[in-house]
Amino acid sequence: QVQLAESGGGLVQPGGSLRLSCTASGSISTISVIGWHRQAPGKERELVATVTRGESTYYADSVKGRFTITRDNAKNTAFLQMNSLQPEDTAVYYCAVKLDFISQWSGWGQGTQVTVSS
Repeated sequence: QVQLAESGGGLVQPGGSLRLSCTASGSISTISVIGWHRQAPGKERELVATVTRGESTYYADSVKGRFTITRDNAKNTAFLQMNSLQPEDTAVYYCAVKLDFISQWSGWGQGTQVTVSS
């Protein structure tokens, strides 16, 4: 079972950028899907972006055009580049994986806090 650790969060002003990292305890080269999720205070966790083994990507409408998800199999790490951040992006960001396309999300880490505020 792969374990994940998120990092790179912090406090940023509106319009700023952050790059989140999701580092796995083992190889990610065979993992079908890596996803970034977020949970804002008082809200349910939502899927933000995914990248498949074939590097196909999906983005929630709320982040499309601002966020970019990538994976570096050699470093066992996935990234979420977040640009033009807005206060509504404030949340704890988590990464998780689907070992195959029909499995549940697994490997949840502790999350990394992103706060967008002036």
